[in-house]
Amino acid sequence: MTHATHAGPEDAAVIGDPRRRRAILWAICIALMAVVASVTGLNVAQPQLATTFDASQGQVLWIINTYTLTLAALLLPLGALGDRLGRKPVLIVGLTVFGIANITGAVAPVMEVMIAARLLSGIGAALIMPVTLSVITSSFPDKERSRAIGMWTAVAGGGGILGMYLSALLVDIASWRWLFALPIILTVAAMLIGARAVPNSREKAPGRFDAPGALTSIIATVGFTFALHEAPSLGWADPIVLIPLIAAALATAGFILWELRTPYPLLDIRHFRTRGLSSGTTLLLVLFGVQGGISLVLYPFFQVVLGWSGLLSTLAMMPMALLMMLASGLAPRLAARIGARASMVAGLTIATAGLALMAGLVSAAGGYLSVLPGLIAMGLGAGLAMTPSTEAITSSLPREQQGVASALNDLSRELGAALGIALLGGVLVAGYQGAITGRLTGVPEELAATAREGIANATAISQRAGAHAEQILAAANDAFIAGWQQAMWVGVAVMIVLMIFVLFRGPDSSAPTESLNETDDRAQNPSVVLSVQRDG
Repeated sequence: MTHATHAGPEDAAVIGDPRRRRAILWAICIALMAVVASVTGLNVAQPQLATTFDASQGQVLWIINTYTLTLAALLLPLGALGDRLGRKPVLIVGLTVFGIANITGAVAPVMEVMIAARLLSGIGAALIMPVTLSVITSSFPDKERSRAIGMWTAVAGGGGILGMYLSALLVDIASWRWLFALPIILTVAAMLIGARAVPNSREKAPGRFDAPGALTSIIATVGFTFALHEAPSLGWADPIVLIPLIAAALATAGFILWELRTPYPLLDIRHFRTRGLSSGTTLLLVLFGVQGGISLVLYPFFQVVLGWSGLLSTLAMMPMALLMMLASGLAPRLAARIGARASMVAGLTIATAGLALMAGLVSAAGGYLSVLPGLIAMGLGAGLAMTPSTEAITSSLPREQQGVASALNDLSRELGAALGIALLGGVLVAGYQGAITGRLTGVPEELAATAREGIANATAISQRAGAHAEQILAAANDAFIAGWQQAMWVGVAVMIVLMIFVLFRGPDSSAPTESLNETDDRAQNPSVVLSVQRDG
């Protein structure tokens, strides 16, 4: 994936027909929207999932995170296979798998079937996502490629927001099972258009597919995520945590050693010697992890503690999203004045302060206003830090290696989200369970056992608890706030370590920078520069 490849004679050339190019773009963007919308869709349905499947808070966490984890683990290997086997068949297979998985999820009778459906959906998404961008870069002429990639970028960013809003609306007016209607409809539409319009391009890659690299990367991703999820509740010394953690560490070491010696690596580790690349990818990994954890925690707070609807809860997230977009546009000017490294550190400092505010001010009595200052600071800081980090990644590699930048960008975001949800979600679950036990004195064990599983379970059981209802609700709310605070303080600690790393390992401020106009263009569409540049 890191070596230049050249199209063979069987491969499709740039598409000359403008109408067909438009159809290709429609198919690709619709497919991408289905994938992205599914990342955030189930966040808004956490209370409903808990009551439908009688699932604990930790089990709901696995239902949500299985999709993101599978996508992150398979993104590089299946992306490389797509370039080798042909993009159109891989896209069609991916859409088929993705569609079947979402239909299964919509009718899942038990939690185990739901988790299996999310796993299968992640496999389909990992087949689809890398192919979408490479189809654009191989099918569009140079003068139109940037505009097409701009559309791809807009969908990649807006798809998650659209998914949250439509999911919230469906949860409020119908049932959580209707959340799967959107990806199913989008999948069918993408398949109908793509079957006729998308060309079957491929790359003639040198050497064999890096199977050892793919296997070790998957083991490492799954092992670390599982350990981070379970460790806060079970402890790091528990065999259920320790065995996957050791396996992940050994797989990581094996992956690095193998990638350094094989002539055709899945990911060339040597690229990380570059300061901008290593600091940029690490920043995106951690920041997207923290944001994923925040999103997971906020929805139960809004819906269960405050009693808000799904749609109102989603609207409450908008200050962070809007300020992030605004700050992303201002970040290039700040970086031009003080340097990329200083801009990244400044953004991380503000974002860390936002996490500290959310940890210190949150309360059930304070409601939304107790978390709003933290949301504002988090959005502003994240926007200031993300744009220069993306620029640091792309400017660290030459034009012919921008495919590596694209892969690292996607991998950092998806893997970061999976790890962040696992870690902060796991801390929340452990904190809740540890805090609620002492608050249930006098409550019958049958009711107390259910209340300990999670705040949604406690709220549901309180309706049948008679005289104990008020005590259970108060205990669950207080315990959730305690778990929230622990999760946010862990996030603060992780962000401080990241700040120190970027401060000493960030991009060299004395390195030549691009013109302000060019940087501004990238800020408006930061992922455009992460496209896989077409060879030749």
